[in-house]
Amino acid sequence: MQNRRVAVRAIIIKDDKLLSVRLKKYPGRISDDGQDFWCTPGGGVDIGEPLIPALERELIEETGIRPIVGQLLYIQQFQHKDWEHLEFFFHVTNTEDYENINLEATTHGAIEIAEIKLINPTTYNVLPAFLTKQNIVTDINRGTTKLFNNFPAT
Repeated sequence: MQNRRVAVRAIIIKDDKLLSVRLKKYPGRISDDGQDFWCTPGGGVDIGEPLIPALERELIEETGIRPIVGQLLYIQQFQHKDWEHLEFFFHVTNTEDYENINLEATTHGAIEIAEIKLINPTTYNVLPAFLTKQNIVTDINRGTTKLFNNFPAT
């Protein structure tokens, strides 16, 4: 039987830069295979936990800042090793609150995150890769949700 992980992620964008984290290697990280990459902040949803409260919890744990959660922008489904992943990417609208983050003042940030900053997603190794190809601002303005399914066709 395959394992499934549901996660929530924040899309925080300012001046075409995306708030991204470079994770540390730490025990219990499901996909720690030595890759050096950037991703959007967020994390796993606990069993029975609603998506938006899960995103609020994750961002408070990692950044110490309560998000104002907007629309659902992207859903990604993919397989990595023996895990099926389902990720929900929400627009967070209080961007200015995330300009100065002190990871040492958080419950999880200093443990899990090596670096956090606003970056140009086209010039860094950002995962998932679709974030490097999307015009995120246009997607926010359109108000539609896009699905990225990275499973082989059946």
